[in-house]
Amino acid sequence: MTDSLNIAVIGAGTSGLLTARELLRENHRVTVFEKSNRLGGTWLYEPQVEAGDVLHLDPNRSVVHSSLYSSLRTNIPRPLMGFSYYSFEDKSYGDPRMFPGHEEVLKFLQDFANEFGITEVIRFNSEVVRVDSLDGDFVVEWRTMEVGSVAEVFDAVVVCSGHHTEPRIADDVPGIDEWSRKQTHSHNYRVPEPYRDQVVVVIGNGTSALDISREIATVAKEVRLSSRSLNVKVSKLDGYANIWQHSKINRVYDDGTIFFQDGDSIEADIILHCTGYKFHFPFLTTNNIVHVDDNRVGPLYKHVFPPQLAPRLAFVGLTYNQGVHFQMFELQSKWVALVLSGKISLPSEDEMLADVHKHYREMEDNGIPKRYTHSLGFKFEYVDWLASQVGLQIDDRLKVICRNFSEQCISHPNDFRDVFEL
Repeated sequence: MTDSLNIAVIGAGTSGLLTARELLRENHRVTVFEKSNRLGGTWLYEPQVEAGDVLHLDPNRSVVHSSLYSSLRTNIPRPLMGFSYYSFEDKSYGDPRMFPGHEEVLKFLQDFANEFGITEVIRFNSEVVRVDSLDGDFVVEWRTMEVGSVAEVFDAVVVCSGHHTEPRIADDVPGIDEWSRKQTHSHNYRVPEPYRDQVVVVIGNGTSALDISREIATVAKEVRLSSRSLNVKVSKLDGYANIWQHSKINRVYDDGTIFFQDGDSIEADIILHCTGYKFHFPFLTTNNIVHVDDNRVGPLYKHVFPPQLAPRLAFVGLTYNQGVHFQMFELQSKWVALVLSGKISLPSEDEMLADVHKHYREMEDNGIPKRYTHSLGFKFEYVDWLASQVGLQIDDRLKVICRNFSEQCISHPNDFRDVFEL
C-alpha cells in the first residue's frame, strides 16, 4: 500500500471532477487546477469568442476554452450521462428532456462536485503553464492574475484538460490558402445571427455540423453542408428549403467559388469548419516521452498511462465513446486512483509498451487512421476491460440503451433526439 500522495489534477471538467472524487476516496491530497473561475470544463458556456485569429493558428493567442454554442443539447441521452451512485436520469434542473441543454449538464456537475467535496479542492483562475518531471516527482508551475507564477512539487499529476479547445481545420482542401473571404471554426460559433443573409459552406458531417447547419439556415441565405463521408447522399436536406448536402470539396478559389466533387459549385461568403479538435498539452514537458502525432497521444497504456512515467503521470478523458463515455471516464479515474494507492499493479514498462504497439499494429492492419486512436465508437470492449480492473461492471441496462441509441442514430441521423425511446 502507498502512503497518501500529493496529487495535482489539471482541469475541473467532467474528467477532472471524477478523478478528484476517486483520489479523495483513496485519501490522497488533491489539488485541482482550473484556468477559469468556474468548474464544468466544456460544459461551461462562454458567450465570448476568440477574436482576430479565427482559425486559431497563433499559439500565443488568448484562448477561450469552451466550444459550446448557445442552443447546444447533448447528443447522448440522459441515462448515459450519469455516474455510479449519482444518476443524471433521476435529476432535473428545469430541463427534463431526454437530451437536455448544456445548462442542465453544468448544474448536474456542480451538484456532483458539491456533494463529494470536490469544489473545496479546486483552485480557480489558476492556469497550469508547465508540468516537468523531477526525480520521480513533478514540478507544476501555475499562474494567476493576482499572484503571478508559482511552482510546486507534486508526487503525481493527472491530466484532465479535455480536447474541445484546439480546433482542427480542413487545411488539406485544395486552394484553401487562397480563400480571400471569411473562414471560422465551430469553436467560435455561439449564435446564428452573424450568418444572416450569407451563403455558408459548412465542412463536416458530425452532430455539431448538422445542428449548426440547421440553426444557421434560419437566418442564412443558403447553407451548403460538405461531407467527407463516402456514403453521403447529394441532395437538399429533408425539411429545409435552403440546406443542401454535398460531397467533399474539390477546390476553392480566391473569388469565393467552391467546387464540390459531386459537380456542383457555389459562390460562398463564409467557410465554417466543423472539423473537430486537436489534442493539445502546451504545458507538458516530458522530453518527447509523451507526444501528439496526428491526434494520437502516446505512447499510452490503455489510453491512460505513459509507460515510462507510469503511474505518476496519467491522462483521464482522452478516449471518446459515443455511448457510455461518462462511465468510461469514471472507470479510468477509479483505475488511476487505485493504481496510485498501490491496490492495483501495472504491468512492467516493457509489457505496457508492447501492448501499445500491438494496438497500433492492429489499427494499421485494419486500415484505421492514426487520428482515430482514441475513438472507440459504440464498442464496449475497452469499457468492460476497465470495469474488470476496478472490480465493477457496466449495468446491462445502460448497454441496452446504448445499443438502442446507436441503432436510432443510424436510422434517424437528422432527428434522433426527437424519435429516441428507451
